[in-house]
Amino acid sequence: MTSKEMCLLLGATGVGKTLLLKRLQNILCGHFIVHGLDELGTPPSTLPTVGTNLTDLTVKKKKVTVRELGGCMGPIWPSYFKDCSSVIFMVDSANIAQISSSCIQLLSVLSAEPLSKASVLILFNKRDMPCTMSLIEIKSLFRMDDIVASATQPITTLEVSARSGEGLKEVMSWLESITVK
Repeated sequence: MTSKEMCLLLGATGVGKTLLLKRLQNILCGHFIVHGLDELGTPPSTLPTVGTNLTDLTVKKKKVTVRELGGCMGPIWPSYFKDCSSVIFMVDSANIAQISSSCIQLLSVLSAEPLSKASVLILFNKRDMPCTMSLIEIKSLFRMDDIVASATQPITTLEVSARSGEGLKEVMSWLESITVK
């Protein structure tokens, strides 16, 4: 293990990748101490990522570089797989029309040889939205059981709301677990 990990943050356009990164940075910088983790304050504004964002997060005294790749860059994601030790794949659980295409994108990511041993975190985001299906429904539609059964990677799934902060403690715990291997 190197002292610096590379984690890819992937998902379709508009799933909340940039907001997640900004929230995690605020948590690690201690900005939530004023409000408490359950009250992160007003979500920062974000714009769709065209290209890539690199963000260094220090977790348990180890640096994790998170490379967020814009959803519109899906066709060239594989060119970033080589030096990656983990993947966070975000799904907009309030956008039913996008679920099947996200599932296909995820299967493509999981079948890539350079990622065969990468730790994978699948985030079902926007759990705070009123039109969101139950986790059982979304996992069924997403075919999670089949995905986990056929994948070579260790896969963790979490429900989150990058907007409200729900589930971000668990994301931090996952990041800590991949840096102590």
